[in-house]
Amino acid sequence: MRTAQYSPLLTVGIVVALLAGLPVASVGLNLFVGGTSATWSHLADTVLSEYIANSLWLCLGVGFGVGIVGVATAWLTAMHEFPGRRFFEWAMVLPLAVPAYVMAYVYTDFLQFVGPVQTFLRDTFGWEHGDYWFPDIRTLPGAMLMFVSVLYPYVYLLARSAFLERASGMLEAARTLGMGPWRAFFAVSLPLARPAIVAGVALALMETLADYGTVAYFAVNTFTTGIYRAWFSLGDRIAAAQLAAMLLAFVLFLLMAERTSRGRARYNNTTGRNRPMAGAQLRGLYAWLATLVCATPLLLGFILPATLLMKMALTEGDAQFGERFLVLARNSFVLAGVTASIAVLLALLMGYGARLSKTTFANSLNRLVGLGYAVPGAVIAVGVLIPVTRLDNWLAGQWELWFGHNPGLLLTGGIAALIYAYLVRFLAVALHTVESSLAKITPNMDDAARSLGLGQGETLRRVHVPILRGSLLTAGLLVFVDVMKELPATLVMRPFNFDTLATQAYTLASDERLAEASTAALAIVAVGLLPLIALSRQITAARRR
Repeated sequence: MRTAQYSPLLTVGIVVALLAGLPVASVGLNLFVGGTSATWSHLADTVLSEYIANSLWLCLGVGFGVGIVGVATAWLTAMHEFPGRRFFEWAMVLPLAVPAYVMAYVYTDFLQFVGPVQTFLRDTFGWEHGDYWFPDIRTLPGAMLMFVSVLYPYVYLLARSAFLERASGMLEAARTLGMGPWRAFFAVSLPLARPAIVAGVALALMETLADYGTVAYFAVNTFTTGIYRAWFSLGDRIAAAQLAAMLLAFVLFLLMAERTSRGRARYNNTTGRNRPMAGAQLRGLYAWLATLVCATPLLLGFILPATLLMKMALTEGDAQFGERFLVLARNSFVLAGVTASIAVLLALLMGYGARLSKTTFANSLNRLVGLGYAVPGAVIAVGVLIPVTRLDNWLAGQWELWFGHNPGLLLTGGIAALIYAYLVRFLAVALHTVESSLAKITPNMDDAARSLGLGQGETLRRVHVPILRGSLLTAGLLVFVDVMKELPATLVMRPFNFDTLATQAYTLASDERLAEASTAALAIVAVGLLPLIALSRQITAARRR
C-alpha cells in the first residue's frame, strides 16, 4: 500500500493558495477599514435595493430558463432518435463561444428601430413610427434572454452526461414495471440527474452574476455595474469593496445551495448497467417537434448572432481594422497566452504535488484555489487592486529612496497585476483539467519509475508530462479562451492606453457603433470555437461507445 510522502511541491501549493485567497481576503478586510463611507450611504439610500432586486430577478429568470432548455435538449439528444439528432448532440454547446455581452450587441442592432426586423415590418405593412408596439430588448427580461441563450450549454452538458451514464439500467427497470416515457422521465431520469442539473444551473448563475458587459449595456443595474461605478466614477474603494463583498455573498450562497440541495439523498444507479441505451425512435409530429426544440436555442444562441456578426464585419466592420486591430489582437493574445502558460504550469505542479503527498491538506489547498472560478471578475479586480496598489506605491518609494528616482507603478502600471487577477479567476479551469487526467494514470507507474531510480521531478518530466500532453493543451486552450472573453477585470485593471478585443468591442458598442464592434466581437467568437470543437468530438465519441 502506498503511503503519503513529503513533496517540495506542497510549498508551491501553499504559496499559490495564499495568493489566490488574497483578493477575497482584501475585499473582506476593507469592509472594516475606514468605516462606512459617504458613498456607501448614498448607494444604500438610492440604488442598493435595485442592485439586489435586479440580481435576484436575473438569477430566477436565468436559472429557470437554462434549466428548462438544458434539460429538454439533453434528454432529447441523449435518449431519443429524431431528424438532426447527430448534429444537435454536439452543436448544442456552440453558444458557449459567444460571450453574453456580444449577444447583447448583436441583438440590439438586429431588433432596434432602424434594424432589419423593424425595418422589414414597416416596409411590409406600411407602418410608421407609433403605429405599432415592439418589445425593447434592452431591459431586464432581455438580459435574461441573452444569458439563457449562451449559458444553457452548462446544464445541457452535465445533464446529458447524467442521462447517458445513470439512466439506462433504471429506465429498463421502470419500463418492466409498466411506466410510460413521461412517467419514467419524471420518476427516474430527472431525480437521478438532479445533482448534475443543479450544478449546471449554479455555474450559469455564477456567470450571470459575474457579467458586466451585458447588464451595463442594457442599463440593468446590478452589483457588477455598481462596483465599476463606485471605483471609477465615484473613486471610492471602500464602497466598491463593500459592493464586491455583497456580490461575493450571493455567489457563496449559490455554492452552498448547490451543495446542500441534495441533503442526505443519494443518486446512484444500482442496477449495475451504465451503458447507454439505444435511443427511442420518435416519429411524425413528435420527431419534428424534437428537432424544433433543439434548433431554436441553437439558432438564437449561435447561428443567428454568428451570421449577423459576420455580415456586419464584412459589410461595415471596424474602420480601424488594419494596424489598430492587429495591436488589439496582439494585446489579447499576449495576455491570454502568458496567463494560460502560467496557469498550466501551476496546475501541473499543484496537481502532481497533491498526488505525491496524498494528504487532505494538499487536496484542500487545491480546492481553495479552485474556488477562484466562482468569484466574479469584478470582485477579483477590486481585491487585487487594493493590496497591489499599496505594494506598488511602497516599491516606488523604496526605489526612489535607494536609487534617487521614482520608477512609477511597476505592477499596476503594466500587465503584471492584470495577469495575476486572471490567474486567480481561471487557474481552477486548468487545475480541474489536469487533476482529472492525473487521476486516470495508475499509481503503479509512479512506483515503476521510482524503482528505476527516477526522482519526483524526473518522473513528472519523463513519465507524466508525455501522457498528459493532450490534457495540458486542452487546459491551456480553455484558459486562453476564458481570458480572451473576460471583460470586467480587464476594464478595471488594464494599463492606461492598453485595450483588448473585449474592451474594444465594449467601448464601440457603448458608443452605439455596433457595426464597428462586430469585428472585434467576431474575433472573440472565432477563438472561442476552438475548445468547443474538441469538446464536440468528445461528446460524439461518448454517444458511440
